[in-house]
Amino acid sequence: MKGRSLRLRLVAASAISVMVALALAFFGLTRLFASHVERQAVHELTVQLDQLLAGIERDADGRLVVSDGPSDARFVQPLGGLYWQIEAEGRQLRSRSLWDFVMPLPVEDLSDGTIRVRTLPGPGGTRLLAVQRRVILPARLGRVPLVAAVATDTRRLDKAVEEFREDLLPYTGLLAVFLILAAGIQVVVGLRPLDKVGRKVAEVRSGEISRLGSEFPSEIQPLAQEVDALLAQRERDIEQARRRAGDLAHGLKTPLQALLGEAGRLRAAGQEAAADAIEQITDTMRRHVDRELARVRVAARAASAQCDLAEVAGRVVAVVRRAAGGDGLLWQLDIPAGTLVAAEAEDVLEILGALVENAARYARRQVRLSAAEQDGRVVLSVEDDGPGMPDDLIGRLGSRGVRADESGPGTGLGLAIAREVSEALGGGLELGRGALGGCRVRVVLPRAAI
Repeated sequence: MKGRSLRLRLVAASAISVMVALALAFFGLTRLFASHVERQAVHELTVQLDQLLAGIERDADGRLVVSDGPSDARFVQPLGGLYWQIEAEGRQLRSRSLWDFVMPLPVEDLSDGTIRVRTLPGPGGTRLLAVQRRVILPARLGRVPLVAAVATDTRRLDKAVEEFREDLLPYTGLLAVFLILAAGIQVVVGLRPLDKVGRKVAEVRSGEISRLGSEFPSEIQPLAQEVDALLAQRERDIEQARRRAGDLAHGLKTPLQALLGEAGRLRAAGQEAAADAIEQITDTMRRHVDRELARVRVAARAASAQCDLAEVAGRVVAVVRRAAGGDGLLWQLDIPAGTLVAAEAEDVLEILGALVENAARYARRQVRLSAAEQDGRVVLSVEDDGPGMPDDLIGRLGSRGVRADESGPGTGLGLAIAREVSEALGGGLELGRGALGGCRVRVVLPRAAI
């Protein structure tokens, strides 16, 4: 599911991180630029304030005047955006740009020579950035105190910041796209070893290899080593279970033979019913042992196991044909030569033996075996033209967990063994009605890797 994709989650997390980081960078750079613009404006205003103070003189009437003020034309243009104002000897000197507006200059925190940067209300409801200074005029000008200020309309500064923001925005977007793509490539490249691990595990499961190996980055290698150790432990456990099953089978062989011997003595003594009962019980026990041995053998099959299905089917048919009634049937084998399945020949013999024997038992004239590849697997069909099985029985046998030996006559324990062996091989077994009119058993087996 995409919602559980590690790759998708990493890319999404990277994209969110990039967007958050670039948003912070965008606002941070804008703030830094605004501070830079303000510092630059303060520097320019300080230079103009020095020029203003240097141009103060006294006229013929002894009054203070500005004979040579700052040269910027905006000082003489009404509401031009640059303003100066001087307060001394109870009088106010102002630039023409202020027109009839008076800047409110606080003086309570000023000391001689101190420069203060202030934000003041300006003409027309504007806001001004002002540089204010209090000085004592030289002796030739009477050593009187004086407060002077030069200010600029902050709309000019705000416009510069806004233009910077507009210029920065598209580049930030392009950078975001580039960084997200780079993060996606990094995630794909970084997770590629995990894809390799997945392929290796699939090859182990299919039997192409037995171990993952050591061709992984140092971060992935511990995982591969643990998986290989787990596989080795599993092989040891299976081998141990196989030996125990073999020991159990051999341990039961002597008691079973003894029971058969006892049945023979009872039959010789004329006790046919008791002998038949003992032989029936002994046969059931032997079949159960064979069933468990088959399951253990399949679980412990070699990773590279494979066999030719056509060859094994031919061997089974040859054996069943020699049995009673088998030679009078029409046998049809439609299995292409070279159809390889991922199983030992003994496992396939276990499956086909039971199925073909049942088909021969109930067939009237014909038994057909066919196989075809489907979705990377081999589907084997065994059909006969016998009476078949009731639909309710077929449905119950097709259900998972229902044992064939628990059903009606004719199914036997062999069908249950065939089902369990095919499932242990990674396939399955399905019963139904065939084209010949009788029973059809379809067995799905894994195709051998070529």
